[in-house]
Amino acid sequence: MNEERSRLRAQFRIRRFAGTATHAEALDGLRVVHLTDLHVGRVTPHRAQLMATRLCNEERPDLVVITGDFVCHSQAHLDELRQVIASIDAPVVTVLGNHDYWSGAKGVVRALKQGGAEVLQNQNTTLRLRGQRLQIVGLDDAYTGHHDRAAAVKGLNPKIPSLGLSHIAEEADALWQHGVPLVLSGHTHAGQITVARLHELSVGRLAGHRYIHGLYGKRRAAPVEGAVYVGAGIGAAVIPLRVGELGKREVTVFELGAEPGSMHEPLPIQKPHPGRRPSLRTKRRRERAVAKKKARRERRAG
Repeated sequence: MNEERSRLRAQFRIRRFAGTATHAEALDGLRVVHLTDLHVGRVTPHRAQLMATRLCNEERPDLVVITGDFVCHSQAHLDELRQVIASIDAPVVTVLGNHDYWSGAKGVVRALKQGGAEVLQNQNTTLRLRGQRLQIVGLDDAYTGHHDRAAAVKGLNPKIPSLGLSHIAEEADALWQHGVPLVLSGHTHAGQITVARLHELSVGRLAGHRYIHGLYGKRRAAPVEGAVYVGAGIGAAVIPLRVGELGKREVTVFELGAEPGSMHEPLPIQKPHPGRRPSLRTKRRRERAVAKKKARRERRAG
C-alpha cells in the first residue's frame, strides 16, 4: 500500500508562487491552494483525486479554490465528487467548467455544496481568513457561454484585495480591467503531453489558447494589468496519459502575502501565445452542444 501511494504521489507536482504586489501590500501570509480539472469519473482513478486533497491538506491552506471541470462526461460519479470535496480541511470556493455544463451543472453544483464548497456563478464573495478580508471573483464558464463579467465584478470593493477564478484563462484580461490582479484557471491540462513542446502545438497553435500552463502577465503592474495562472489539473477527460514534467498532476500553492521575487518559484513568467478568439460559429456550436446534452439527459430521466 505504501509503495502504491508513493508511485501515485510521484505523479504530482506541488508548485509554489508568491501573489502579486497588491496582495503583499494588503495581506499578511494568506495561503491559497489551487486545484483544477478534477474530472471525477472513469478516466481518472478516484485515488488520484483523493491524493490531490491529501497533498492539499498537508499544505495547511487558509483557502482552497478549484476552477472547474469537476466531472468528466456524466453525473454517474457525483457521490465520489462529494467525497473529494468533503475531504478538504479548509474553506473551498469553486467555479464551473465546460464539462460540468455538458454533464449537467445543477447536479454538479448540488454535489459541490453538499461537500461543503461555495460555488460562484458570475458572483463575488468576501471571505474573512485569519482576520483578513479577501474578495473572490467567480466567473462562470466562458467556453459554453455562461460567463457574465459585469455580474461577476458587480459591487467589488477596490479597497479589499481580490482573487479571480475562471475556468478559461483568457477571461483574465477582462478581469484585470476591474482591478482583479491575479486570476487562477484551468481547462488546458497543460496539454498533458509536454515533451518536444507538443502541448504548445496542441493547446496553443491548434486550439488557439493564449495561456497554456503556468504564470503569465505582470505581478507589479498598474491596475489595468495583472497575472493569470493556468493549472495543469488533476484528471483527464479523454485519455489519462500525462507525459513530461510540466504535464504532471498539479497542486499549486500561492502565498498571497509574499512579494513577487521574494521566494523561489519553479516556473518563470511566460509570454502569452498569439491565441485565437472563438468565432461566432464556434460559440453557437458550443451552446448547441450544451442544449443537446441537456435534452438527452431529460429524455433519459423522463
